[in-house]
Amino acid sequence: MDYLLALLQGLGIAAAIGIRPFLPVLLTGALAAADLGLDFEGTAFSFLEQPGFLLAMVAAVAIFGFIERRRGTEADGRDPVVLVLLVVAFVLGALEASGSLDDVSSDWWPGVPVGVAAASLGFAAARSLFGRVAARLDPDARGALPIYAEGAALLTAGLSILFPPLAIVIVVGLAWLLRGGKRRQGEKYAGLRILR
Repeated sequence: MDYLLALLQGLGIAAAIGIRPFLPVLLTGALAAADLGLDFEGTAFSFLEQPGFLLAMVAAVAIFGFIERRRGTEADGRDPVVLVLLVVAFVLGALEASGSLDDVSSDWWPGVPVGVAAASLGFAAARSLFGRVAARLDPDARGALPIYAEGAALLTAGLSILFPPLAIVIVVGLAWLLRGGKRRQGEKYAGLRILR
């Protein structure tokens, strides 16, 4: 049962990292350092709660925040910053999910595919949702979207750490958001075909 809860916890943390990568890692590391909900100490992933790693995450928040403000919100899927964030989300999601499993068992390797899959789902759902919302907002309101994304990511990570079964609800919700976005996009193009 502990292994299943750790797997769910890792799933939720990785999904949160997919939404926005760095603050969920900071929260997870801080909670792990305080032994609240999980503990990486004594595992192969103990560096995830070390001050040096957490300071690197703080620096990453500042750097990517600066880059995001400079480039604005007009970024497509081929934007190098988006691709870097996707790779970072995959790596951090796999590490955090594996660390969560290593906390309760030496059999941590399933955390890698679970973490990558959950991070990719969170990333795709967040990009879809916030992309649709941004298209409807004026530039000033659009500038606040990253704050909402960070808040959603922190809430997702915190709930997954403190109550791991909620990760199932979170993942289902993200899949629903992604599917809804794809369906709306298909309806939009179907309407354009009718006009031809």
